[in-house]
This record gives sequence, C-alpha cells and structure tokens, in this order.
Amino acid sequence: MVSVRNLNKKYGDFSLNVTLEIPDGQITGLVGKNGAGKSTVIKSVLGLVRPDSGSVTVFGKDAFELSAEDKQKIGAALSDSGFSNYLTLGDCAKILSKMYDNFDKKLFMESCKKYGLPEGKQIKNYSTGMKAKLRVLVALSHDAKLLIMDEPTAGMDVEARNEILDIIRGYLAEREDCSVLITSHIADDLEGLCDDIYLIHQGKIMLHEDTDVILSDYGVLKADEQTFMTLDRQAVLCYKKEPYGYCCLTDQKKFYIENYPGMVIENCGIDDIILLMTGGK
Repeated sequence: MVSVRNLNKKYGDFSLNVTLEIPDGQITGLVGKNGAGKSTVIKSVLGLVRPDSGSVTVFGKDAFELSAEDKQKIGAALSDSGFSNYLTLGDCAKILSKMYDNFDKKLFMESCKKYGLPEGKQIKNYSTGMKAKLRVLVALSHDAKLLIMDEPTAGMDVEARNEILDIIRGYLAEREDCSVLITSHIADDLEGLCDDIYLIHQGKIMLHEDTDVILSDYGVLKADEQTFMTLDRQAVLCYKKEPYGYCCLTDQKKFYIENYPGMVIENCGIDDIILLMTGGK
C-alpha cells in the first residue's frame, strides 16, 4: 500500500533518513518523541513535502503524481481539520460531499452527533477534544482505503483519547483491507491498535517490530551494579544508569527469566522502548 525508500529530507541541522513499508490491510504505528521526524514522514506520504532524495509510493505510484481518483481513497487526519473555524458541521458536510464521491452525509452527521459534536456551533467554539474528533471523522467520512493520521490523540485526556481510538477501531473493524499509518508520542495508545511499530529518533528508524512480539518477547531488566557486571548481554539492546544500578531493554525476556531468577524482570511496553532506546546507551 505504502513504500518509503531511503527518504531523505534536511531542515537546517535536522536530517531525516527513513525506510518503511505499510502492507495492504495493516495498521502501522510510527512512534517517537516530538521533533523526531514523524510529521515529515506523514506529509511526504501525503505528497505535501517533497524529499531531497529517495522515493515514496502509494498504491504502487509516486506519491507526488497520484490521480484525483487515487487521492479519493486516502483519508487524512492532521493537526488541522482543513476547514475554516467559522464553519458549522453542515457547512463541512457540504464541502465534503463535493470533494469525495463516496461521502455519506447522513452517516457523517450521525457519527458527529454520536460523538458529541454540536451541529449548530462554529468549529471555533469546539473544545480541543471536539476538534480532534472532527479531524478523525472527516478522515473516515469517505470510505478511505488508506488512513494517514498524525498524532490524532495529542493533547487529549485519557477519556478523550480512548474515545478517538474507539472511533478508529470501529471503522477498521468493518474494513479489513484498509491500511493505516498513525503517529503518536503516546505509544501506549497504539499497543492495542497497531500490527507493527516503527520507532523514529532524530530522523532515523531505530526499531521495527511486530507489536505482538514487543508485548511478548521484550522486557525490562532491573539489575544492581554487581548483577549488571556479570550479566550475559547477548540480548541487551540498550541500558540506562539508574540509582539502583541499571535498567536494560531486552528482546529475549524468556532467556533472562530462565537464567537470572533473582533479578527483577518486568513486562515491556512501547513507551519503555522509546525511553530506553532514545535515552540509553
């Protein structure tokens, strides 16, 4: 569905160099700290930022040469809904009906009502959470085959984030052939959503792994100084100095459980990977 090959883009001292793939029907998460390069990747896939070198293909075609018909198959939720703050939901629906052949006005309005978006209010009077829901519902409004979502839950409290993720899950449950690229710096949001995860840091991909493998095979080792010095580090990906000793990331949790029964070994989440791989050695 999407192929990014040796994507290079330079902004001053910041340099992006990324390769990633999104197969048909797969949900791919791109995680990392703010400023890591996530949004640049997203905008390149959407044909909004042209790379200095490398290639970006969508539906097997150059992302910058997609036809109008191809673009109708893409739903995007970026930091802005793309609509004037002085429009109402009805105004947005009229615009969407002219933009997309598959736009279902009735379903769109019903979805907005279901998730608490007031029909008569101008967008400028929406709360932050309401605006975030609108961005997602607009992206889902025309039966897209490819969803591109840049930080859809940014700035939300836990309840609002869960509601937005539920909207996305509900859409995907009915469309197994839909592919998704979603970014977030709140990585735990993606653990129950994504098939695989890319970790980007300072413009480079540091890790690519299936989400199920991360949750089953990865672990956090907490070792005192003495244990760390004698630790078999064959599967230690990185480590970080802590007051009690060392915190280590492994992709072979079972090995250490079997061979170091006295050591504290914790399950690992995506946020743990981000913290250790971007802040450890």
